[in-house]
Amino acid sequence: MPASLETAENPESLRRVVIDPVSRVEGHGKVTILLDAENRVQQVRLHIVEFRGFERFIQGRPYWEVPVMVQRLCGICPVSHHLAAAKALDPIVGAHTLRPAAEKNRRLMHYGQILQSHALHFYYLASPDLLFGFAEDPARRSVVGVLDAFPDLALQGVKLRKYGQEVIRITAGKRIHGTGAIPGGVNKVLSPGERAELQAGIGDVLGWARDGVAAVAGLHTENRDLYDAFGTVPCSLLSLVGENGALDLYDGTLRARAADGSLLFEGVPAGRYGERIKEYVRSWSYMKFPFFEAMGPEAGWYKVGPLARVQNCDFIPTPLAEAERQRFRAGAEGLVHAPLAFHWARMIELLHAAEVIDELLRDDELLDDATPQLGARRDEGVGIIEAPRGTLIHHYRVAPDDLVTMCNLVVSTTHNNQAMNECIRQVARQYLDGAEPTEALLNHIEVAIRAFDPCLSCATHALGQMPLVVEVVDARGEVRRLVRPAA
Repeated sequence: MPASLETAENPESLRRVVIDPVSRVEGHGKVTILLDAENRVQQVRLHIVEFRGFERFIQGRPYWEVPVMVQRLCGICPVSHHLAAAKALDPIVGAHTLRPAAEKNRRLMHYGQILQSHALHFYYLASPDLLFGFAEDPARRSVVGVLDAFPDLALQGVKLRKYGQEVIRITAGKRIHGTGAIPGGVNKVLSPGERAELQAGIGDVLGWARDGVAAVAGLHTENRDLYDAFGTVPCSLLSLVGENGALDLYDGTLRARAADGSLLFEGVPAGRYGERIKEYVRSWSYMKFPFFEAMGPEAGWYKVGPLARVQNCDFIPTPLAEAERQRFRAGAEGLVHAPLAFHWARMIELLHAAEVIDELLRDDELLDDATPQLGARRDEGVGIIEAPRGTLIHHYRVAPDDLVTMCNLVVSTTHNNQAMNECIRQVARQYLDGAEPTEALLNHIEVAIRAFDPCLSCATHALGQMPLVVEVVDARGEVRRLVRPAA
């Protein structure tokens, strides 16, 4: 087998096995595996086959439309794009400091999003593999199977997500594609009645969240050989960290660690992300490949998301989640790189989100005046937030006529692009090499991808030469014009 499974020699002579589409993820992607005559794996690639074009059609739009427009990237994590865009546009309107009520209502919205998204991923998408095993009959290995075999656990997941969605509805105006965040702050704050409504359920949410952490920690400790070895490829990691190195999913500065845990950089403000992170494209995917410039594209790839965040921070500033983080780290020699550990870290963050929501609902400043405080305007802004899946960067330039002239989005799944590819190549080495591909064996590849909780729709923003063909069709269905990219 070749040392690298990224590129095969003479691919036209090899057998092609395709997983299309990758299931139980948001968006559309496929995996191609090239095998020789002995079923030895020669190449493995994760392809993102959608093209969305948001970075281009945002250009020319009034800046105030952007926070509402960009969240149409996704129906699973729209709040993250909504808030990242609003944060990027704050300096555009001269809001260099938000009123406490505005920031706290935004934070409440964001942690509601973290809660519902993490619940959705673990209970609905990932738990069927973890509870039944990777080779279980697909008819049973689903959320319906979980509801049948583990009704209490499944019901807790449904209720956790419902509560998170209610937080979003109250703060953003509706559960999906709301309008709560605006450049300079928010367009409403919680009323006393809305706060009381959310406080009535937070006690149960905290209990369910603790049960969820216990469930996934138990799965890990019961089968440590699998959970520690499956698809493990060490790499660097990146996330925001808050004051004094605290986990902060809404704001902070960028910190990166090498695979051995040593610091690569820290304290990088949002506006200077481009000094550390570069991107390039490849012909077989619409998703860009980011890397740390100082290390180059071959060695500078990294991962983001819960597994990166709970290890990149120095502590979690809520007691229950910090205790669970300590338990997660106990006995580990260096950083934990196992992809299946994403699930444990994700549930720790879910518990943290519940604790933060509880704290915010007790804060009377949440109900105060949030009128924007405006100063000198700027023509450029960068907003970075920790979306459920990882670090999310929105970067805009706005002309004096208030129209957007440049948009760059580096989304969580894009950061994880190379990490996901390396992970599935490692799984192919471990489970597929030399074996006849079966549905059960191929599901190992999908399990590895699902561990990252990718949002493939969000990630389809590659620039450069792309195999895109546009057909202009008239009312009778006849092609009037065919547009191909220049050679």
